[in-house]
Amino acid sequence: MDWRGAVEKLGVEGAAVDVVGLVAALAVAALVQVTIGALTRHALHRVVRSTQTTWDDALLQAGAFHRVAHALPLGVLYGCQSTLELPGIVGITVERVVNVLLVVVVARVLDALIDAAHVVYNASTKSKIRPIKGYVQVAHIFVWIAAVVIGAAAAADKSPLLFLSGIGALTAVLLLVFKDTILGLVASVQLAGNDMLRVGDWIEVQSAGADGEVIDIALHIVKVQNWDKTITTVPTYSLISAGFKNWRTMGESGGRRIKRSLVVDHASIRHLHDREIEQLRGVRLIHDYLVEKQQQVHHTNAAVPGELATVATNLARLTNIGTYRAYLLAYLRAHPMVHQSFTCMVRQLEPLPHGQPLEVYCFTNTTAWEAYETVQADIFDHALAVAGEFGLRIYQAPSSDDVRHLRSVLVGGEQRAPTEP
Repeated sequence: MDWRGAVEKLGVEGAAVDVVGLVAALAVAALVQVTIGALTRHALHRVVRSTQTTWDDALLQAGAFHRVAHALPLGVLYGCQSTLELPGIVGITVERVVNVLLVVVVARVLDALIDAAHVVYNASTKSKIRPIKGYVQVAHIFVWIAAVVIGAAAAADKSPLLFLSGIGALTAVLLLVFKDTILGLVASVQLAGNDMLRVGDWIEVQSAGADGEVIDIALHIVKVQNWDKTITTVPTYSLISAGFKNWRTMGESGGRRIKRSLVVDHASIRHLHDREIEQLRGVRLIHDYLVEKQQQVHHTNAAVPGELATVATNLARLTNIGTYRAYLLAYLRAHPMVHQSFTCMVRQLEPLPHGQPLEVYCFTNTTAWEAYETVQADIFDHALAVAGEFGLRIYQAPSSDDVRHLRSVLVGGEQRAPTEP
């Protein structure tokens, strides 16, 4: 006796028989789902945790096993539909719905597999050099595009090629809709292929106001955590179109540049007197320099004819700013925190209306921010403090106290007591 006869004996007739069969099929499928779900939640978890491999942990984290389990009740439902031989529109509807749901399940399983592969890749050291999150997102997009096409074809009982031919006519619309995705994909390929950007890099993007560490590289955006702990999101394609500064090579080189100037008052620049030179020869860092320079000066001046030698302008003499520059260079050469393998110099820049800039250009042997700032501050603390010993004054704009002192002098008041050096 078939199942229809058994159901009819219970007093069920007509279309209600098909409904009973459909409900029974759904009940069996639900029972299978509950059973498989319990197994994946308990037994499978224990098995996975007992292994030493990482792939099964990644698959479990991505939910691959749980999603595969959804295919079993759909298979049961499909088999019940064939066995029950549901007539007409009911059987066709059940078959097509099951086909569409199977496509969705397969797409979700592929999604989980892609995510699991991404988790395993992120656990490797190579992920810091070649992040693949953008490619993973593109793979997700392609999976679901294929799922939509195949699912629609299954629901309409048509060939997927028919839907693909229709997509060709919508190319312009698709290009407009997926413009950012396409631009992001091209930019991601260029960034990864040329090793232009990694997670953990310090970058500056002036157009976006970003200055900090890269914490995430995705298909559409790059997240930058600024040094003030705010987050700036930058479109991936804008990094290629507008450009950015990457400080990674600075950290890899082991040195960080100091490029800062101090401005010397023009009025304080002059020649050194013999007494001042003798006094400065006692400074260890420039003793040999002054001895050599004095010999050069003596040799040069000896070649000046007698009458011309009486004019001071015709004679070679040491200047206080030149000696100060030589002292700063010697100080940098002897500094334990200055990288001696990189460029190190003290140079004059173009004179400014408010003074003569002296630029210190060197590299520290540390790239740590706090240590770098400390070294830079120590160098300029010393440079500012010793300038007076060379008879130089560092330019400073007049303050309100200077104006009050000048006013007191002009009106005949008492002069301010000089400040001790």
